[in-house]
Amino acid sequence: MECQKTALQRIISTLANKNDEIQNFIDTLNHTLKGVQANSSNVVVELDEEFDGLYSILDEMKESMTNSIKQEQARKTQELQNQLSQCGNALENSEELLEFATRSLDIKDPEEFSKAARQIKDRVTMASAFRLSLKPKVSDNMTHLMVDFSQERQMLQALKFLPVPRAPEIDPTECLVADNAVTIVWRMPEEDKKIDHFALEYRKTNFEGLPRVKDERCWELIDYVKGTEYILSGLKFDSKYMNFRVRACNKAVAGEYSDPVTLETKALIFNLDGSSSHLNLKVEDSYVEWDSTGGKGQETKIKGKENKGSGQITVLKSNTRSGTPSPKRTSISTRSPLIRGSRDRFTGESYTVLGDTAIESGQHYWEVKAQKDCKSYSVGVAHRNLGKFDQLGKTNTSWCIHVNNWLQTTFAAKHNNKAKALDMTVPERIGVYCDYDGGQLSFYNANSKQLLYTFKTKFTQPLLPGFMVWCGGLTLTTGLQVPSAVKTLQKSENGLSGSTSSLNNITQ
Repeated sequence: MECQKTALQRIISTLANKNDEIQNFIDTLNHTLKGVQANSSNVVVELDEEFDGLYSILDEMKESMTNSIKQEQARKTQELQNQLSQCGNALENSEELLEFATRSLDIKDPEEFSKAARQIKDRVTMASAFRLSLKPKVSDNMTHLMVDFSQERQMLQALKFLPVPRAPEIDPTECLVADNAVTIVWRMPEEDKKIDHFALEYRKTNFEGLPRVKDERCWELIDYVKGTEYILSGLKFDSKYMNFRVRACNKAVAGEYSDPVTLETKALIFNLDGSSSHLNLKVEDSYVEWDSTGGKGQETKIKGKENKGSGQITVLKSNTRSGTPSPKRTSISTRSPLIRGSRDRFTGESYTVLGDTAIESGQHYWEVKAQKDCKSYSVGVAHRNLGKFDQLGKTNTSWCIHVNNWLQTTFAAKHNNKAKALDMTVPERIGVYCDYDGGQLSFYNANSKQLLYTFKTKFTQPLLPGFMVWCGGLTLTTGLQVPSAVKTLQKSENGLSGSTSSLNNITQ
């Protein structure tokens, strides 16, 4: 019966997954169908615009050429009209002179005849008719303004759709996911020298396999990629996977997208659990700040006295010489309990907040940055059962490194109420590496990846990231992969013998 039930559950799970795949494919087909309709309308509009632009150029060229013909016609007409006017005037003068000469032949008086003959001779010498060029200055030929569009007509008749670049192929074996960066490598199925650049798109998702049309995130574009490889760096891996696709573009048109590739980008993501932090802490998702106006009342001090056995952090004792109030002298808050809720997970002087996600296996990494004026803070991990008055590093179920800037700066690794001083500069950012299965908790300078300290033990219960802060604030960064430099250092450290300190082998 149990075997049949198990088999049936597997069948149901398989069918549900298949139905999910089919539904996703149906959504993809419907989305593609709408895309075909929309894109067809778009290319028709673009085609109209291209032809309208071509018509506009032809109209402009026709108008310009017509104006050239009209200007040539006007020039020649003016030249010929000028010649006609000159010739008309010369002919009129010549006819008048001819008539005068004819009349002069009838003069009988020799003296008058000689006088008339001399006048005729002088007028003939000066007559414009004998200075005219009897050749038209311009011809009626207009063939120099004729056009031959035979080649252009052939070009227009040869118009066709642009050659579209083929879809590239992303090579998953060459792609690399490391150090919160993704290297995408692709190639063209065949050489295409007309390709100008590539357009890469990516998006985060929690679904494995092909992209989903109804996914909650939109594609993000990286345009004008000149090579066939791109490194996307500075990412926060706040989802399990990332989809990638790429297409080739020439000077005028973009090709089809490659088949999408899904790469796993899983990393530990958690927030601070503000609902159960100490009342003197103001907590956001990834930020915690000590608030002296918090607190639930005087009863926390009484409970603190009743819990002296749990141990107290000596560096947080009051100091009357400073203007900053000691945790023991925190003012009593008048804030409404309705606002603060039932936040009594930690009390007394345990200014602690835990992460909201448990670590039960695997290797994980996160980073913490403290405010410059933060007086005291701790960064580490702890079991869920950390007591209400317990402080990180003071119990056998918590491990941390502690920074104290009160009076003088001290830097120490703490576990089971024992401390080991760290003789090094406190880094600006602290990286925390937790190898649950390997029983190792290491702290690093997040910028230089210098190893600060390593606890080696066997974790027997789920761990929660833990933070203590007093007079200051901490900023948390998650969604980080284990850096390559840390992996290298871990291999090197694990290869060394006798490197464990007195704090590492304390039993839980």
